[in-house]
Amino acid sequence: MNSPTPLTEGFAHAETEVNGVRLHYVIGGQGPAVVLVHGWPFSWIEWRLLIPLLVQKGFTVIAPDLRGSGDSGIPAGHWTKREEAEDLHLLLRHLGHEQAFVVGTDVGTMTVHAWAQAYPHEVERLVLSEAYLPGYGLEDHMNPATGGSWHFGFHAQSDLAAMLTAGKEEPYLTGFWSMMTRGGITAADRADLLRTYTRPDAMRGGFEHYATLVPDGRAARVGGPLTMPVLILNGEHGLPQNVLLDGARQAAADVRADIVPGAAHTFAADNPAWTADRLARFFTTTPAA
Repeated sequence: MNSPTPLTEGFAHAETEVNGVRLHYVIGGQGPAVVLVHGWPFSWIEWRLLIPLLVQKGFTVIAPDLRGSGDSGIPAGHWTKREEAEDLHLLLRHLGHEQAFVVGTDVGTMTVHAWAQAYPHEVERLVLSEAYLPGYGLEDHMNPATGGSWHFGFHAQSDLAAMLTAGKEEPYLTGFWSMMTRGGITAADRADLLRTYTRPDAMRGGFEHYATLVPDGRAARVGGPLTMPVLILNGEHGLPQNVLLDGARQAAADVRADIVPGAAHTFAADNPAWTADRLARFFTTTPAA
């Protein structure tokens, strides 16, 4: 790894190879495992302010970089959310945990949903945030002709998108970062993110999270509804919650929702204290609906 963000005492950068790919992760704390799965165009650093707060509440926090992102390996070709989920399953077992509370945001939401479908007894409680679910509403937001966002189709052409953004990584990514945060992602955070996204092949690696969204949706529909408790979180200034919530109510049997005050898409960075309290309450005291 090339000079990742320094961590305070009690936290560590680490890496291991699972499922044929090298995964970088940050880990700290003691207690039940909480796995935090970032979105695009971010890395584990999206959770930087939240991690110590969850550790203070008695959790072991594991914040991996998804394959293709951050300081993790970048495999050739495309990969599905189910393959990303297998990475996380094997990482959790490698670290000696049989169960975890799992939080995903943006494309990480799509990955942890696949994880929960594949290993429902491993994902004890699930948090889905700031995304649309493949198979459960995402497809309606991928078509610009019907009001959907252009970037889904562009990023899905991962090799082409990487070629067209080569040498322009900073202005391209800065446009997204500026829209997504209410100040929680700092200039230092952006510098670290730019370090990782300017690695060889790193832009393609990030775009690969979009390349299989259509088959990801088909697989999600086949996978069936979830049975563990699910919490839907959105920033007050993030994506409209109703779309994710409507899809989640089709995808899971036990769903509740909340809004992170004052936060945008990067809610855990924008309001980490509120987020830590809400997650701890969901993990430890929320009864089944």
